[in-house]
Order: sequence, then C-alpha cells, then structure tokens
Amino acid sequence: MKVVLLPSLLLVSTLGTGSCNSPTVTTSVTPIIMPESSSAATSVYDFTLNDINGQPVPLSRYRGKKMLLVNTASECGYTPQYQELEQLSRQHADQVTVLGFPANNFGGQEPGSDAQIASFCEKNFGVTFPLFSKVSVAGPDAAPLFQYLGSKAQNGVTDEKPNWNFCKYLIDETGHVVAFFPSKAKPMGEELLSAIGK
Repeated sequence: MKVVLLPSLLLVSTLGTGSCNSPTVTTSVTPIIMPESSSAATSVYDFTLNDINGQPVPLSRYRGKKMLLVNTASECGYTPQYQELEQLSRQHADQVTVLGFPANNFGGQEPGSDAQIASFCEKNFGVTFPLFSKVSVAGPDAAPLFQYLGSKAQNGVTDEKPNWNFCKYLIDETGHVVAFFPSKAKPMGEELLSAIGK
C-alpha cells in the first residue's frame, strides 16, 4: 500500500468581509491510501477515489450491497441514460448502489470541471446517486480501479474495458465483478435488472 497525496481546492469565501474581490483559492493536500497497483487489489473494496466534491470515498463504504459502476459523460448520445440510472438508484436502492465516474476518454464528451459536471447532472437529470471526480477509464493512464475492472487476470471475470461512455460493471455484495454491460444496455432494461435481482 502507498499513500498518494492529491491536491484539493478549498474555496474560502470573502462574503461579509466588505471585499469585492474574488474568493481566495488555497491548495491543501489530501492523503488517500491506494493499492500499489490494480494488481494488488482483491476486490473493488481495495480502492478509494475522490467524489465529485474532492472528498476521498473508500468503495468499501458500499459493502454488503451490489454496485453498478458507470463511466459517464455529459455530451454523449447515451447521456439521457442518466435519467434511467437515477430511476434505478431510487427504485432499487435496497438492491444496488449506482456510482457514476465521469470520463473524457471518448470523443471528448466530458470536457467540464467536476463542478460543471455536478451542476449539469443535478439540473438536467436530478441525479442524487454518488458521482466521482473525473477520471480516465481507458488507455495507459486509466485509473487503477478501471485497470482492475478491465482485467480478467485481476478481477476473475472479464477483460472487457470501457470502449465508449456509459459502460457498466455490476459488482456483487462482496465487492467482486459479476458482469460487464456495454453502453447500449439500458439501466432499467430487463438484462441488467435481472442480473441485479439474482
């Protein structure tokens, strides 16, 4: 295990001070404990990622319930799936937790900042399920979590890697990969709902 120091921005408001200046931005360092590499992981519970607000979230927080991990984008033909993902999250909250991972890997379709992404998702789709800070999900710079998800040698189930936005990994109650679903698989479709219900 190693400790990775990730910079995060703290916004210090100047409201009420009589100043008309822009807010002061300072940088702090947030320690996050991560596996040395994805190959050191035994389940998704070994990963910690920053949420959309820059706070570290260990995926072990979701232990005991299925998870649906989705690489998302705001300017994609599949972006309306946010609506079904939110519906899935609300209607099947007792069975599965939806987790969104914005990524700009495909077609440059997620160019915004974390704040812009959060605002877009809330305003247009009423998203309440957890969103994470934008990450790479494919290629040599893919986040360790997505290296693990896309390697059967590591996850024991699939070599499928995201090849477009809104690919989905179903994780079981013990943190292990159950199945991969391509972009076209609808969040409220029979195939995915059946897999969640098993």
